[in-house]
Amino acid sequence: MTTVLVVNSGSSSLKYQLLDVEAGEALATGLVERIGQPEGRATHTDGSGAEVRDELAIPDHDAAFAWMLRAFADHGPSLEAHPPVAVGHRVVQGGARFFEPTVITELVKINIDELSVLAPLHNPANLAGIVSAERAFPDVPHVAVFDTAFHQTMPPAAYTYAIDREVAERHRVRRYGFHGTSHRYVSRAAAAYLERPIEELKLVVLHLGNGASACAVDGGRSVETSMGMTPLEGLVMGTRSGDLDPAVLLHLQRRARLDTDDVDDLLNKRSGILGLGGHHDMRDLVAAAESGDARAELALEVYCHRIRSYVGAYAAQLGRVDAIVFTAGVGENAAEVRRRSIAGLEGFGVELDATRNAERSGKARRISTEASRTQVLVVPTNEELEIARQTLEVVAG
Repeated sequence: MTTVLVVNSGSSSLKYQLLDVEAGEALATGLVERIGQPEGRATHTDGSGAEVRDELAIPDHDAAFAWMLRAFADHGPSLEAHPPVAVGHRVVQGGARFFEPTVITELVKINIDELSVLAPLHNPANLAGIVSAERAFPDVPHVAVFDTAFHQTMPPAAYTYAIDREVAERHRVRRYGFHGTSHRYVSRAAAAYLERPIEELKLVVLHLGNGASACAVDGGRSVETSMGMTPLEGLVMGTRSGDLDPAVLLHLQRRARLDTDDVDDLLNKRSGILGLGGHHDMRDLVAAAESGDARAELALEVYCHRIRSYVGAYAAQLGRVDAIVFTAGVGENAAEVRRRSIAGLEGFGVELDATRNAERSGKARRISTEASRTQVLVVPTNEELEIARQTLEVVAG
């Protein structure tokens, strides 16, 4: 049996997929939203695409799992016919403690809770989902797959910030990186597409969605990534600023009288392409730029300029780049973003094929020319399948 249930629990949501890992297929997917609010929403879709929707009060994560179990029983596929051998949980922050997927024990839960200080918006919600899932599925192992784990191979020079060492150690201030399951999945999928051993490849993977990060992958190992202690650092994102002079925060606190919560809200929710161009959805931003909106045009240029800067920096760290790989919602679908991000890199042996770049496909594909020394690929990510694979590897162990 290779069926795994993958759970991604948020503070007010529960996403799940039942996957046949050997086939690489989702047997069912679901989303429960507005947990704890008066009117919740839930959707369950089976492998054939048949969908059922429901609106009801969902007071907590226990109720969300109860709805999920009813959806499987009433609409399929049957969990008796497809019993999960394990439940895999996405956990955002594993700190410097978790380097690999880990079977969840009471001690592991204590550690996830203790690490909430580094991810206060995510780890508590992840833990709530774990506790409820254990009640719903008490007879199978549960495995935590950490967003940060893939980046634990970074060398000290890459993850160390140049601040007072004792202060940094006391408060665990260092680069952790995120989107690890996506970067791991995509780098291996890119190697498979290129029909080359991942051990010999040097890749720059660009996970571009509402959240965005770059990763330098050397022989299948993360050696550098753009997100830092939190997911705020690095590339420009939908509503997050990415890299910023730290003194800007001091200036805003002193001159604009912004307190800590104001700054947090500004940088995480009112910045990025939303703050610059008035749109947090890349499709809307590109359309506005093409219609002559100067603010949108500048936002798009800033977004792609930052990507290009990271590609160049990571090329220097890697020594060479065999392939630049675009993934996630923006990376897989926004041809204009890919074009602008690659423009100017011709001197590094990167040549984009305009026709290939404009084509849309749900499969891995090359968008560079045949003559390009550095390949440019688009590889769809599948974080749920990656979590399921890692979960199965642990329990099969």
